Amino acid sequence: MKPRNGAGADGNGAGTLRPIGRALVVCPVLRNGAAAERDAEARLAEAAGLAAAIGLEVIETQSVRVDEPRPATLIGKGGVERLGAVIADNTIGIAVVDGRLSPVQQRNLERAWKCKVIDRTGLILEIFGERARTSEGRLQVELAALTYQKSRLVRSWTHLERQRGGFGFLGGPGESQIEADRRLIGERIIRIKRELGAVTRTRGLHRTARARVPYPIIALVGYTNAGKSTLFNRLTESRVFADDMLFATLDPTMRSIKLPGGPKAILSDTVGFISDLPTDLVAAFRATLEEVRAADIIVHVRDISHPEAEPQKCDVEEVLRGLDLGAAVDFGLIEALNKIDLLDAHERKVLANQAARNPNLVPISAAMGEGVERLLETIAARIGSGRHVVDVAVDLADGARIAWLYRHGQVLARRDDSEFAHIRVGLLPADLAKFEHRN
Repeated sequence: MKPRNGAGADGNGAGTLRPIGRALVVCPVLRNGAAAERDAEARLAEAAGLAAAIGLEVIETQSVRVDEPRPATLIGKGGVERLGAVIADNTIGIAVVDGRLSPVQQRNLERAWKCKVIDRTGLILEIFGERARTSEGRLQVELAALTYQKSRLVRSWTHLERQRGGFGFLGGPGESQIEADRRLIGERIIRIKRELGAVTRTRGLHRTARARVPYPIIALVGYTNAGKSTLFNRLTESRVFADDMLFATLDPTMRSIKLPGGPKAILSDTVGFISDLPTDLVAAFRATLEEVRAADIIVHVRDISHPEAEPQKCDVEEVLRGLDLGAAVDFGLIEALNKIDLLDAHERKVLANQAARNPNLVPISAAMGEGVERLLETIAARIGSGRHVVDVAVDLADGARIAWLYRHGQVLARRDDSEFAHIRVGLLPADLAKFEHRN
């Protein structure tokens, strides 16, 4: 049994023990690749942040130019040797490659560097596995991790091989025969998919029940660490965990809020997105992300102070399009341009001018509360644009019906005489039908 603190391995199975918590972060910069278009320093900082999010001590970060990806190691021979020296000199126990490695590339790099090696997918899966709190979240992460793990069962040093991958790569579940592992993993995947099918049906029932109320649903989406949970707490006066780290929260949370003008709505905080989000993870979390598809309004929370703000916006929109929400993206999401408190005076002025020309852009500081009221007004106006404005007369003695109008509609004007309350109110089509049915 290999020790929990990790071991490097050479071709014969012998290795040098190193502390698993000391990490090297490697960012391959592929020529003409999509990743090459992004700032290498920003990618390195993000990858280091991901490593730190699971408690790894990042000792060194390195960018490596890759003109032609090597099938055996991805990185060229010179780069492998240079990074191997860095790993040996700093007693590093784990190398994080900010890219996608094939099982063979992962195995060969582990042999060359004599330490554990994981790729970006494995790292993100490990974070999700650590952060998921609900039974649904854990099932979703396990499904993605097992699907990823199944491809990692390769013959490395003997016919026995440690299972490895994103879900528990720091220690692993122990050694077992490859074919038996593959069969057991396949059986477990089938069981999880069955359980998640039941979760999907339950969520559908919950959405149907909410539709009967009905309150508009507002979904917060955005790149990880953009400030969604901080904004959620500000709007709902909740205490959802929010911290300056990548993927601080995973499990979706829903709370009711009151919009300007009186109507209530349901606000949903969803998992953050990230560039190169593993396909298996998006598929596994599809039941959770269905809440975004069911939303009436989508608010894209952006960290406008981040140097990669525009590429991050594209990453989020790409995931939304993958959820069949291309029409919502094209129509124009409400963009909450967060963290304006971190901008200088000139940058804030430029942003204010952009927002003045585009009503869908709302500069805010979720931490300080600046611009939040305007954001709520923008949301209320977007919801109100789908309402039918009607004039109704309600007996003053019928307090329940008057209260119902205030709860479910946007009261625009009211005039009382001796017998009736004459109310001009905006109602969603479903609410209007309900009100007419009550007559």
